[in-house]
Amino acid sequence: MQRSDAIRTGPDPPTARLCHCAAAARRPAVSVTLLGGFVLHAGPDPVELPAGAQRLVALLALRGRTGRSRLAGMLWPDTMEHRALASLRTGIWRVNQAAGQLISATNGTVDLSAGVAVDVRQIVEHGRVMLMGGADDSLDHANAALDSDGDGELLPDWDDEWLEADRERLRQIRLHLLEASALGLAEVGRYGLALEAALAALRMDDARESAHRALIQVHLAEGNVSEARRAYERCRVVLVRDVGVEPSPATARLLARQG
Repeated sequence: MQRSDAIRTGPDPPTARLCHCAAAARRPAVSVTLLGGFVLHAGPDPVELPAGAQRLVALLALRGRTGRSRLAGMLWPDTMEHRALASLRTGIWRVNQAAGQLISATNGTVDLSAGVAVDVRQIVEHGRVMLMGGADDSLDHANAALDSDGDGELLPDWDDEWLEADRERLRQIRLHLLEASALGLAEVGRYGLALEAALAALRMDDARESAHRALIQVHLAEGNVSEARRAYERCRVVLVRDVGVEPSPATARLLARQG
């Protein structure tokens, strides 16, 4: 009698391959959250990593593909190179053991594997699309801008020196994205959201003249000249007090046109 439990040595039948593909499609995406604090998901639950491994993932999430020596030097700047490289190898092993080959290392470089979602990268991409004039839906990009304003600081509890450049880059992208959103929304008559975006930019940097100028322009677009004059006066007070300068001619001309 033929055994029904015989071991199959040939290829899986088409139905089995389809099941494998469907199961793979249902697996949750790997994601790295850096705004407000470090969180790594490689499935339904967060993945716990030691501090050094977290910093390795965060740096790759922010900078992308990086040479081994440079990466080791940035993460362990006060350590001899051979020890820093050994720590890097250990960090890669720990991450991949915990998160399923999250990091790929080839030809002397290290990077996150393809398909990893990173919250900061999403904000950067929204900013790139909008600032290059490729935004087809101003409301979607405005929502992205406002969401980016409320997501928290970049790894606020970390004091690593290499983070400063990334924090400033993200701050500038957020500010430009909010200002562009304010002006774009005002052009299509979405004044409430436009005001929200301009005010969000001012919350981030009250001494930023371009954010004040965006707010004035939104008020003028809505026909609220008195609000625009009030916003201009607030701009002048802040700039004189905090920067020691009067508003630029470009800002002053906005109200000069109103007579």
